[in-house]
Amino acid sequence: MSEAPIEAFDPPYYAAIFTTVRTQEQSGYRETNARMEELVKDIPGYLGMDHAQNPGGLGITVGYFRDAEALTRWRTDAEHQAAQRRGRADWYQSYTLHIAKVERSHGFTRP
Repeated sequence: MSEAPIEAFDPPYYAAIFTTVRTQEQSGYRETNARMEELVKDIPGYLGMDHAQNPGGLGITVGYFRDAEALTRWRTDAEHQAAQRRGRADWYQSYTLHIAKVERSHGFTRP
């Protein structure tokens, strides 16, 4: 994962905010997560993702998509859906998913 946030894009675009608390059972999680990161890159309209996790276990992943069609392609991908089922069965104590349309975006990088 990058140590810098994803760049600001020209709006409008979509953000999928996935907030999780994981269980103790994490067998296969890293491999599946790596596969999902590779798979989503093949979705036309995928712009990138940011991820953060605190020491207490709260994780936040924000995926950015150019349009609703790209987001739908990701949501309906069969391999992604299988990973979601495994997540509910094994890896997540709880999660929330928020989908937002970004109407304003800007960034800053110190020279």
